[in-house]
Parts: sequence; C-alpha cells; structure tokens
Amino acid sequence: MPAMPIELAGKPIAITGASAGIGRATALACARAGMPVVVSARREEPLRELVAQIEREGGKAAHLVVDVNDPEACERMIALCAEQFGSVYSVFANAGYGQEALEHEMPDAELRAMFETNFFGTMHTIRPALERMIPAGAGHVLICSSCLARFPLPYFGVYSATKAAQHHIGRSLRLEIEPTGVKVSTVHPVGTKTEFFDVAQRRSWDGAQSLSDHGPSWMLQSPERVANAVLRGLRRPKPEIWTSPFVRYGMVFAGAFPRLADLGVRKMVREHEAKRSGVAKTRS
Repeated sequence: MPAMPIELAGKPIAITGASAGIGRATALACARAGMPVVVSARREEPLRELVAQIEREGGKAAHLVVDVNDPEACERMIALCAEQFGSVYSVFANAGYGQEALEHEMPDAELRAMFETNFFGTMHTIRPALERMIPAGAGHVLICSSCLARFPLPYFGVYSATKAAQHHIGRSLRLEIEPTGVKVSTVHPVGTKTEFFDVAQRRSWDGAQSLSDHGPSWMLQSPERVANAVLRGLRRPKPEIWTSPFVRYGMVFAGAFPRLADLGVRKMVREHEAKRSGVAKTRS
C-alpha cells in the first residue's frame, strides 16, 4: 500500500532563482499548497512582486536578495526562513544559467563561473539548510538539475557537466543522509519556456540562433508544469523528479547507445552551423 502523501501546509520552503521561470512558478505552487515561502534571487523587484502576489492570494512569503555565489547570503536566506516561519522544511536549489559555446574555446573564467553558480551555488544553498533539517529529523532537499544531466548536447557540454554534477551529488547525498529522515530529490526539466534561453543566447555567440531553437516544440514545457511536478515530489518524495517520462527513458537509451543517439544530434549540429555560417556571411 503506497504511503500517505505528506501534508505540506505550514511547512516552510526556501527557493533560489525565484525571480522568474521555474523558481517563481514553484513558489506560487508551494504557497497555494499552504507552504510559507522564502524567495530569493539577485533581482529584488520581481521578488517583491512575487511576495505581494502570494500574500494577495492568502499565502505567507518573504524575500531576500541572494547571489548563490555568496555562501553567507545563502546562510542568511535559510536563517530568514527559520526566523520568519519557525523552521526550514524544504530548500529548492534552483538558481543557475546556461551558455552555448565550443568547449575548447570557452575561457576558463566563463567555465569556472558556470560551475561556481550551478554547482557550488547549489552546495552553498543546501548546506545551511541541512544544518537545521538533520537535527530536526525531517526535511526535503530539492536540486534543479536537467534532462541534460543524463545526455549532453553539443555546445552545451559545460552546462550539461554542471547539471550532471548536481545530479550526482543529489543522488549520493540522498543515501548518505537517508537515516536522518531528510529526503533528497533531483529535478530534471526538459526545455522550459523561461528566461533561460534568452540568458543563454546573450552569453553565447553573438547573433547566432541557439541550438535549442532546433529542438522540437513538443519538448518545451511551461514553468508551471515543472512546478506541479516538484509539488507532487514534495508530497510523495522520490529520488528523481522528471516532467517527461518519454525524455527520461530517451536519455537512458541515449546513454546506453551513444552512436545511435549521435545520429539525431548531428542533424541539429548541421542546422546550427548553417545558421551560424549565414549570420557570418550577412555581417561580412
């Protein structure tokens, strides 16, 4: 007989990267489920607007400007959650970004910066939360990885590596702290209709169409779909939260049969290179 779903009302959650996209949608979904929410990001005005919306809908929320590259800022976020709402039941390490680039040409500074935010930012976020969850014997750590943690795309190799790193620490941490009663889940969205691709393109080759634009439209999902999957995962904890079973098993297949998977990926690369070549000719 399956375990009863966890009642989330009154259980506080802290969310990074909450100014837009998946973080914002998850904050709203959690608040509507009765969870007090602390939202954080580097931009304050969207956070103020989000808190105001949650409060208009009858929820409880607070915000804090946080750059996850700063471990002390992450500690302040967790402390605020405990002070404002009495405890920290869950934390969602969601802040991160992508960049499209040839791996061998990507400057070390840019490569390290992405790992600092996506990987070390995750560690900065979850460590202070675990300091409170483990003694309490309850809680749920959520780490926003990606479907690309399982199978990387060309030009997104470094981003995929950061997501794979998040996935691996999440899976191992889950078993390490399982005896304490704290749950850990990695979240694996597919292409999501958020600011992510806009940011990735701004950081990438100037004027070139993003490789992601060549992906099928049916692989793009709304942030709300991801948020609802996260909410289901909070109610019924599991090691991995996926928003598309088809993509999940496709990634497993791609990892098991890389040569077959490469056939489809090469077509995307050819289309992408043709676009880049066209942009270069237009400018010359």
